[in-house]
Formats: sequence, C-alpha cells, structure tokens
Amino acid sequence: MADRVFIVRHGETEWSLSGRHTGRTDLPLTERGRERASELKPLLAGHPFSLVLCSPLLRARETCELAGFGGVAELDDDLHEWDYGDYEGLTTAEIRAQRPDWDLWRDGCPNGETPDEIQVRADRVLARLRAAEREALAFAHGHILRVLSARWIELTARGGARFQLSAGAIGVLGHERETATISEWNLTP
Repeated sequence: MADRVFIVRHGETEWSLSGRHTGRTDLPLTERGRERASELKPLLAGHPFSLVLCSPLLRARETCELAGFGGVAELDDDLHEWDYGDYEGLTTAEIRAQRPDWDLWRDGCPNGETPDEIQVRADRVLARLRAAEREALAFAHGHILRVLSARWIELTARGGARFQLSAGAIGVLGHERETATISEWNLTP
C-alpha cells in the first residue's frame, strides 16, 4: 500500500485564469503555467514514486513533462476532469444567470457528469494509487483531484467542495497511523 500519494493540479491555462469550466476541452498551458510546472520539479524530485499517473489531456501532460515525469507517467482516462456537459466553457456566474441555485457538487452538469459518476472514476484511480509500493504521483485537474482527495479521507465526492486547489499546486495524501489524512495541501513553488 502506498505510504503517500502526491497529487498535482496542472498549471494555469487561459480558461483556468478566466474561471471557465474546462472539462474535455484540450487547452495548453499559458507561459505562466509552463513556468509554474517547471518549478514543481525540485519539489517532487527525489521521492521514491513507484507509480506516476497522468490525465491524457494536454494541460496535465505538459505539467507532468515539465515537472520531470513525462518519461515514466502512465496515462489514465479516469483522471479526466469533470465532464461539464452543457456548462463546458462557461463560468459559474454565467451558469447561475440561467440557474441561480446551481451547485456543481450537488447537481453535476446537464449532459455531463453527476457527483456520483465522478466519484466512481476517482475510486478507480485511488485503487491504483493505493496499490502502489512506496509513494505514488498523479497529475490531473482541479475538480477530479478534489474528489479524489475527498474519497481518500472517506468523504463523498461532494466533500471535494471543501478543498480549493490552485493551478500548479501539490497536495499530499497520507496517513496518521491507520487513518487516511490530507498531509499537505496547496503547496506551490
């Protein structure tokens, strides 16, 4: 069983900068996003990662490569970002102009994923990460990583609402004795 799991949210994109929900749209990193991703390298170097997983989307792959793990990472479709369906590319303010009471963590997205559906994907990823020897590392996106972190500490997907994770930031999932914990959060260079 993995001692610790490091999670890394991809660096900044034009849409993350503007607050647009970016699920399946495959955007590159901004120049600032690329710089932040490169700065992650010394924070992650030297750890005994026996498994490195990465979302197949460009922004996560670029972050993984610039952080020094492109050559060893396995792409995992379950690390795709939340499927925002009809809300892809919209900001929360634009969505709430049409649906004032909308909450991603409660409602999900029309023609996209529900919290229960993304929880199933997060659980599959967690099973792989937990099975790793020593430490594991995953590069992905804000909402899927927040759900994954909630599931690590035995919350439902909706618990992910409580974990803000900045672009280009690291979280560390660990243990205190037999209890799963969030050991470190939102670490940035």
